[in-house]
Amino acid sequence: MPNHWHFVVWPERDGDLPAFMQQVTNTHVKRWKEHRQEIGYGHLHQGRYKCFPVETEDYFYQVVGYVERNALRANLVERAESWRRSSLRRVEREDPAFPILSTWPLPRPTDWLQHVNQPQTEAEVAALRCCVNRGRPFGDPNWVTDTAKRLGLESTIRPRRRPKKQS
Repeated sequence: MPNHWHFVVWPERDGDLPAFMQQVTNTHVKRWKEHRQEIGYGHLHQGRYKCFPVETEDYFYQVVGYVERNALRANLVERAESWRRSSLRRVEREDPAFPILSTWPLPRPTDWLQHVNQPQTEAEVAALRCCVNRGRPFGDPNWVTDTAKRLGLESTIRPRRRPKKQS
């Protein structure tokens, strides 16, 4: 995307994700500033990265589909695999100029390109955006509740405003 980017990552150990994101964003900022011959310590990105836990199987595929449809949803391309910075380019053909970082943790469905080029429902998009914005776990409701408790993310599943006073 012209103004942001997405990663779907599957960390192997606790602490891997923040360390990875720090290295990626620091390297990106340094290269960006060097390329434009800028000096200083000003911000390049507006906010911190956002992350949320995802239950495996169907929910993983929904998240990856959401990410890979992003340029298509924004009407920047006719087909999702046409976006030059998408890993979706690698599904049908090898592109040595764009090596894939790693294999998926789950098998890629055989009809993946066809699936990704179909629009997601508004409910799926809204649920995913809520998870992105709140850091809420994404999955089956029981899994979400258990995971939020286990990871100390209970505030992400409660309503945002203060509860109304009972009279």
